[in-house]
Amino acid sequence: MERYWKRNLYMLWLGLFFNHIAYTLSVPFFPIFLQEDLGIQRGLEVWSGVSISISFLISGLCAPFWGGLADTYGKKPMLIRSGIGLALAHFANYFVHDPYSFMIVRIFQGLMAGFSPASIALVGTNTPEKHVGYALGVISTSTAAGGILGPLAGGVLSHWLGLRACFIVSGLITLVSAFIVLIGVKEVHERRTGNRPSVIGDLKQAAGNTRLMQIFGLTLLVSTSVMILEPLLTIYVIQIGGSINNATLSSGVVFSAVGIAIVIMGPRWGIIGGRIGYDKILFIGLIGGGIGNLLQLGVHHLVGFGILRFSYGLFFAAVYPALNSLVVKYSEDDFRGRAISLNQSSNQFGIVAGPLLGGVLGGWIGIHFVFLVTGLSLIGAALTMKVLEAKRVKQLQC
Repeated sequence: MERYWKRNLYMLWLGLFFNHIAYTLSVPFFPIFLQEDLGIQRGLEVWSGVSISISFLISGLCAPFWGGLADTYGKKPMLIRSGIGLALAHFANYFVHDPYSFMIVRIFQGLMAGFSPASIALVGTNTPEKHVGYALGVISTSTAAGGILGPLAGGVLSHWLGLRACFIVSGLITLVSAFIVLIGVKEVHERRTGNRPSVIGDLKQAAGNTRLMQIFGLTLLVSTSVMILEPLLTIYVIQIGGSINNATLSSGVVFSAVGIAIVIMGPRWGIIGGRIGYDKILFIGLIGGGIGNLLQLGVHHLVGFGILRFSYGLFFAAVYPALNSLVVKYSEDDFRGRAISLNQSSNQFGIVAGPLLGGVLGGWIGIHFVFLVTGLSLIGAALTMKVLEAKRVKQLQC
């Protein structure tokens, strides 16, 4: 483990980076694909939300099955399985010509998913304990970096070649991520013997740790707030002045703005968190992210909206590294791997719930007010966290 952990970290960072490029190359533009290629004219927000959520829902339901195979055969084979399966799903999207076939492919994509959770689990279990917090912080930047290039490249590609070309390129890039894992990752795998701990047992153990359960709740809220806008941003870009012809390019730039900010500030927040504590930078990130969402409510110009998305990302960059580090901090040594998995499950539930809520709310109360809901939720979570911390300090003093 001591010998390979850095190599694994770098290779998995690259694998996740390419995997997320492939994802963000096409997914942000699903609303336009549904409208322009598949003929959806009514209920576009709902269709967009469902098309994103259904894949993550199936992925969450299949996670225990893939997790059991990972315990038996190792996480590296599961990464390769996921990479190849996701590539096939991307290729299949190229041949879709009606919304129902598109949903079937999205279900298949959910069945094949699991690249990101398996990468994080492999890092968490194949890294020496003293380096786990650092390694998780580093690996969290890979998806942000991929989230910069993916929408930009997807916007340019779809603008010049059409959205279907993005699916082919996504498939090819996903195969690259699987190849990187195949040749670059050296897993130290100990096949489990005896009974595998049940999810119910893990939840019962986690329930006895109040701080850990609060982190799981925050992870759920944060991932929901991020994904609630996923099916709406491209539609919103068109509403505030982006033309249909240039919508993919404009929304690609807007999507990338947050990723650029996270890559710039993510490592810096990690350093600051090591000095002042991850609880504090989590509070700063939640407040900044909440205010950033509220400010977006009042901006109706494309350039101003992009600038605000970038500013929001500078603060929100503190949130995920802080949450991952706090999971490590507040979980016991022999429970750490399972605590990371439970936190990933919380994240997965938010990824499922977010686009569904966004699709329903966007069509019901308007996209503007979705920014209001997410902004108030993040600020409320930050203030609740402070109140609970104050109560804990008061109890210790008594």
